[in-house]
Amino acid sequence: MRQVLLAVGMLFAAAGSATSAACARESRVELVQDDAAGTLTIRINGSEALVYQYADTLDTPHFWPVRSPSGKLLTSQHPPRDRFPHHRSLWIVDKIKLVGGKTVDFYHSWKNQAKPHDPNSPFQHRIRHKGFTKTEVVNNKAVVEMNLVWEMDRKTPVLDQSDRVVVYALEAGQYLVDMSFQLTASYGDVKFESDATHYAWPYVRMHPRFSGEQGGKIVDDQGRTGQEGTNFKYARWMDYSNTVDGVTEGLAMLSHPSNGRHQWLTREYGTWGPRRADKFSGTHFTLAKGESIGGRFGIFVHQGDSQTGKVAEQFQSYLKLTQDP
Repeated sequence: MRQVLLAVGMLFAAAGSATSAACARESRVELVQDDAAGTLTIRINGSEALVYQYADTLDTPHFWPVRSPSGKLLTSQHPPRDRFPHHRSLWIVDKIKLVGGKTVDFYHSWKNQAKPHDPNSPFQHRIRHKGFTKTEVVNNKAVVEMNLVWEMDRKTPVLDQSDRVVVYALEAGQYLVDMSFQLTASYGDVKFESDATHYAWPYVRMHPRFSGEQGGKIVDDQGRTGQEGTNFKYARWMDYSNTVDGVTEGLAMLSHPSNGRHQWLTREYGTWGPRRADKFSGTHFTLAKGESIGGRFGIFVHQGDSQTGKVAEQFQSYLKLTQDP
């Protein structure tokens, strides 16, 4: 079993009021890579914060667990006894077609097994982790870069995907993730066939205890709340929080300006995430060979709700932190 541990002390995002308090305390970020298990674990102050899952047996690489500052599960990998067992905590999928080939629905992943609904059956179509190009902790941040490929019939590549994830430790177990991803039609024209409902880039599936159905609150940058107030609405950030075992915590997604204006998918049962820019959202479109499409988002795991957790302030800090030099 190969394990690699990288660590650095005093990691924080020192831009803006929401992160400046982190300067007063020492935080520590570690990366623990286990190729045999297919996991890359990000630890904050010695505790597991989130884990990148990339085992070769998976239908798609994804992040799970994603833990709150107090260590609770914020998200569900594949909710048991749930009508959506294909949900993968924090993940990117879509329904696509390599022009001249067949349509592959990477979202409803059970359809892609050699024997549908058999959990031990291998996946014929999958998104495969090809390898890391960078795993380091340097200059007050943990940086992970990786390449993936979307495959059909376990041999025919359809799309290349490249991801960059930067993790900043904040005070009291909070953390900020700057996530960028790009999909490239390297092998021919690719038609995207997802409808208005079955995609978000990226998707998040909250743990049932944090869901709106169990008292959780969805709120956006304009103060609109709940699925009714936020679904298919334009917003710069979205937050999902709840009080569990007497502790209020949440996860906010912060949209980088490079994404352009876009709507959001929100559900009281716990699924949510950003849509693509309008011209690529809720409609079929074709990505020509050699062209790319992607996105960039901050993921802020925080104490409190959107107000006491200062999500609006953290959004401004994120903009400063990620502006081009």
